[in-house]
Amino acid sequence: MPPYIISQEEYEAIIKPSSEKKTPMIMKLVAKMAERTRDTNYSVGLRIEENTVLYPDKLALLYEDEKYTHKEYNAWINRYANYFLKIGLKKGDVAVVFVENRSEYMFVIAAMGKIGVISSLINTNLRKNPLIHSMTHTPGKVYIIGEELYQAFEDVKSKLGLSDRQKQNLFYLPDNGEQEIPRGYINLKEEIKDSDINNPLTTSEILMKDPFVYIFTSGTTGLPKAAIMKNSSIINAMGWWEMVIGLTNDDIIYITTPLFHSHGIKVAFAAALSKGSGMAIARKFSASKFWNEARKFNATCFNYVGEICRYLYNQPPKPDDADNPIEKIVGNGLRPDIWVDFKERFNIQEIREFYGATEDFVPNFANIHNLDKTCGVCLTPYAIVRYDIENDQPFRNERGRMKKVKKGEVGLCLGQITDPENFYMYKDKEATEKKVFRDVIRKGDMYINTGDLLRNIGFGHVQFVDRLGDTFRWKGENVSTEEVESVINTFEEIDMCSVYGVLIPHTEGRAGMVSVHKKSDEVFDFKGFLIYLKEYLPNYAIPKFLRFIDGFDFTATHKIQKANLKKVGYNVNELNDDIYVLLPGRSEYISVTNEIYQEVSEGKYSF
Repeated sequence: MPPYIISQEEYEAIIKPSSEKKTPMIMKLVAKMAERTRDTNYSVGLRIEENTVLYPDKLALLYEDEKYTHKEYNAWINRYANYFLKIGLKKGDVAVVFVENRSEYMFVIAAMGKIGVISSLINTNLRKNPLIHSMTHTPGKVYIIGEELYQAFEDVKSKLGLSDRQKQNLFYLPDNGEQEIPRGYINLKEEIKDSDINNPLTTSEILMKDPFVYIFTSGTTGLPKAAIMKNSSIINAMGWWEMVIGLTNDDIIYITTPLFHSHGIKVAFAAALSKGSGMAIARKFSASKFWNEARKFNATCFNYVGEICRYLYNQPPKPDDADNPIEKIVGNGLRPDIWVDFKERFNIQEIREFYGATEDFVPNFANIHNLDKTCGVCLTPYAIVRYDIENDQPFRNERGRMKKVKKGEVGLCLGQITDPENFYMYKDKEATEKKVFRDVIRKGDMYINTGDLLRNIGFGHVQFVDRLGDTFRWKGENVSTEEVESVINTFEEIDMCSVYGVLIPHTEGRAGMVSVHKKSDEVFDFKGFLIYLKEYLPNYAIPKFLRFIDGFDFTATHKIQKANLKKVGYNVNELNDDIYVLLPGRSEYISVTNEIYQEVSEGKYSF
């Protein structure tokens, strides 16, 4: 089937009239954003205070059976902010936040934002080495640990190198109250209950350029890196989503994505901030409970990653599927193959698909014209350039320049860095520099490498195609192959391995597969191997397929060539090697027979 290309008829019927309507709005938005410079005294905390004045009795936050108006939400934030000010926290300090989705999460990070303290949002799925890395990468002056994650933190606490002062600032945030307050921890809920509810004076001192949170991203290589999300990141995103989604103070956005992800903060939270919309937070995503919860909260919008839509779509159809309050959705990764059916089945009027990343300076696309099967247009300079998949690098001509793809073609998406002096991405400057290409189209220019392949479908619109390099996406998480390889390569029976993502029919993203070269011909300890993986990797990063290989092919720079490994995947009909699979609900890898391969291909297992 030929790739989807926007026709002239679609342009005339949809894009042109929409552009005529949206262009004045965009120009107004750009002008408003230009008024707020890096040194402007404006912040997320100040926006929350403004919404409290504008919409005091409108709903701001809902969680399970809890409801908070803007006035109540702001008061709870202030309790936390004034308490932490009282104990000496100040602008520039870091607070490590290790808590699952719940109302206190939004109180804490907003409170820290009013002081100028940077919340380091730790992925709640991490354990052992990745958790140690994240917590030592951005060490905190205080640590806020949820009851639900207490044991995970205790398991690594002795390896964090905490100072005596840090050990005195371990805050325990009770959840269901089933556990006694552990020795050595401070009960945060008890400490703040009588705290001042007035706005702290520090809010007015926070600048647009000041960091708001650290959000960890796998990027394209290595362990998680702390991406700096400044107040300007959220405020500018807020304006962008106002134009793209158009939420009002009567809307409620249902948030099932983790709040430690940029999707939760830079998309859903920012969109709600714009006009004081309500946020309904789910502890975790549940496909079976989703629509009943949306009805309970009377949610008019939800944010998604492609996996969410696929999970909802794969649920058995019900007579009341279309009987829900959702009018519009915003997210990324909704696949073209289910787009139209999903929209019709659940009676969705608007799908505001977008493309972007946690890091600033990555080009952001959004479906502002509400077309089907596209992540829309981008308002900042970018280029989609031809990419050499075999050699894993962009093509360059005899003058060393890259070439843009034509309409209908796929290429690597690059975002132009127009202000190199103020360019930043990660806390780690070396990691930042690895993301940069120079002399791309013209001598002296500078572009950021997104690591993603997009298709130019015409009239300024694009489609997301795939992720490149050492990261693939599974279960809503970015999986760094380098991180997984570093764990597997330390298993005593393995000499060398290569990790990559493979497609499983009827699933979103790519599942992990590892090709392994053993140290000897002795019987492999499958049970011990899986126990080892579970100890050192989050569940989503554990490879679903295992291949034993006699040897690897290498590039001239001694890198394992993955192209052919990815191509053949776990297809036993094309391989003589032994292939094993970790099927859903099984506690051990089993051999992939022709029958199992056929069943996997037909989608008979719910990965």
